[in-house]
Amino acid sequence: MSSEKNNYYYSTIEKTSVAEYKDRGSKFLAYVYPLKDTEDFKEKLAAIKKEHPKATHHCFAYRLGLDGTNYRVSDAGEPSGTAGRPILGQIDSKQLTNVLIIVVRYFGGTLLGVPGLISAYKSAAALALQITPSVQKPVLSNYRLHFNYMQMNDVMRIVKQFDCIMYKQDLQLFCHIEVGIPLMRLTEVLTMLKDIQSVETEKY
Repeated sequence: MSSEKNNYYYSTIEKTSVAEYKDRGSKFLAYVYPLKDTEDFKEKLAAIKKEHPKATHHCFAYRLGLDGTNYRVSDAGEPSGTAGRPILGQIDSKQLTNVLIIVVRYFGGTLLGVPGLISAYKSAAALALQITPSVQKPVLSNYRLHFNYMQMNDVMRIVKQFDCIMYKQDLQLFCHIEVGIPLMRLTEVLTMLKDIQSVETEKY
């Protein structure tokens, strides 16, 4: 993948998957989810804990956004560094973002030791990602557009033509919409919008 393509696209997932890994009696269930934000994460973790109340551990890792700084890992009571980090490592090895993996462990009576735990959590996460198709999505630049109702058809035609994502719309006599414009078409879109009389664009 060229660096230019890297700037314009990112890899993520759209489907939820689950995989099971066993080691010396312990069972590891790895759940992979597409993730929107931290609220979405809290809901998914709460649902898993409710579904598996008798599990000994609910370990997880997630990565959000495109700048590499928004991630979180948890060993959930396992020895430090044996669960969350190996799970995150699998997300990163596939260069994915907006992804959550929760690995639920049922203890099987035999201690696995630190190397065994690292291997088990890594393997469970890897198995789940193997069965989860990744997708390429365009990097978007977010803009607010302000325009007169008379310009709506012209604006909407551009929004549709360039596969912009609509987040919010308030269509009255004076219209306000929030859109995500694909970064690779940004200059084109802004130039065309500027050509329409009285359209204001504002990055946010």
